[in-house]
Amino acid sequence: MFAVVRTGGKQYRVAPGDKIVVEKLDGNAGDKVTLGDVLLAGDGGSLKSTNGLTVAAEIVAQAKGDKVTVFKKRRRHNYRRKKGHRQQHTILKIVAIGDHKAEKKAAPKSEAAPKADAKPAKTAAAGANETAKVEADQHQAGEVAGMPTENPAPVDQKATKAPKPAAKKPATAKAPAKSASTKNAAPAKSAAKKTPKAK
Repeated sequence: MFAVVRTGGKQYRVAPGDKIVVEKLDGNAGDKVTLGDVLLAGDGGSLKSTNGLTVAAEIVAQAKGDKVTVFKKRRRHNYRRKKGHRQQHTILKIVAIGDHKAEKKAAPKSEAAPKADAKPAKTAAAGANETAKVEADQHQAGEVAGMPTENPAPVDQKATKAPKPAAKKPATAKAPAKSASTKNAAPAKSAAKKTPKAK
């Protein structure tokens, strides 16, 4: 079943289980809200009467919209005003339309398998903590030489050293050494000035 409701001066087409963002409504997260201004209701292809029909919703969160920058300027008058605004919204979850409630979907069974895998990870972390404690106790007793470190992994010295520059290859004997190139140089000015033509 679906319905068209009006709230905050806007109209929304909703169905049980939908989440919509509307203009701010009073209340906290988890509160129940009833939308009584139902403009249209229907089930499939047939329309239903809206007399006394209400839409039950639950507030999911109170949020703010994207920031809008308002900038005013009058040229040649040294007038500039800049303001920011974030519109407040309420996120609603539609619980029921009249007597029609949202159907709860069963949780998939595939989620149960990863939880079983999470336990060995916790025990491995606990085992690592226990070994660190034992090493610290041995160090205090003088049984182990050296200081315990937080990160026992060795530092990769190859990665920290800067790479050596490649050795320059000697010039081949095929091409003789040339003088400085004059290909891109500016042409030389002529020493003799042109004489003006006689009239």
